[in-house]
Amino acid sequence: MTGGSRIFRDGLLDGQVGIISGAGSGLGRETALELTRLGMTVVGCGRREEPLTETAELAGERFNAVQCDIREEDQVAGLVDGVLERHGKIDLLVNNAGGQYLTPAEDINLKGFRTVMRLNVEGTWLMTHAVATKAMIPAEGGKVLSVTLSPHNGMPGMAHSGAARAAVENMMRTLSVEWARFGIKLNALAAGQFATDTLLTKYPKQIVDGVAASVPQQRMGEPEELAWLVAYLASPAGDFTSGSVITVDGARDNWMGPWPPAAIASDAGSVVPEERKPK
Repeated sequence: MTGGSRIFRDGLLDGQVGIISGAGSGLGRETALELTRLGMTVVGCGRREEPLTETAELAGERFNAVQCDIREEDQVAGLVDGVLERHGKIDLLVNNAGGQYLTPAEDINLKGFRTVMRLNVEGTWLMTHAVATKAMIPAEGGKVLSVTLSPHNGMPGMAHSGAARAAVENMMRTLSVEWARFGIKLNALAAGQFATDTLLTKYPKQIVDGVAASVPQQRMGEPEELAWLVAYLASPAGDFTSGSVITVDGARDNWMGPWPPAAIASDAGSVVPEERKPK
């Protein structure tokens, strides 16, 4: 890995130790790269070894790859125990691993629903609980960031994932209160559409362009833009931020598409004013 952060000073996170789930691609990989640039030792986990190895090659010696299925309690416990044995502490947990599939609600069977809930909710709980009880509560401090999804006003085609991500957001809010006495800060990061390699290669260009057009800013986010937010919150600047759901989506949570929409836009690109009767 060459070069430093485009935003933060060198060494900002020197001496910190973090765990990132789903670090083999997309937002997880970009977050791992940014945090290691800033001096953090990062342990990245995932179910497959090959993507983690690719992240390790990009991140350098500050990144350690560990295979772990976050749905399995014994694997999560082994991961956390191994990090503590090797590094002695855990300052940051980024719950980035998750997944869903696009399907009409009437076609979601019980197995599919449970699969999504187990990964997104149970996996996040297992990681959060293990890190908190084994590392952060004894140390009286630490930060947990859980990546969820935007928009919040319903997710047609992904009812199972929308329910799961809402559960995670409430989990972070609740634990931020319960564990405040231990000095632990917990937040959710509701990510909109980001131009990850997975999205750009998985879907046709027409779909990708349509997704970008649905965002008021008329573009998708760059993965490093979420990584910068994680780095900010991991730094002392984030010490008073807890129990929040921070939405990072180019205003998609508030509106779909550009403003003003073509139907009410003037030739100059502004809203056509309402004709008002003179007083």
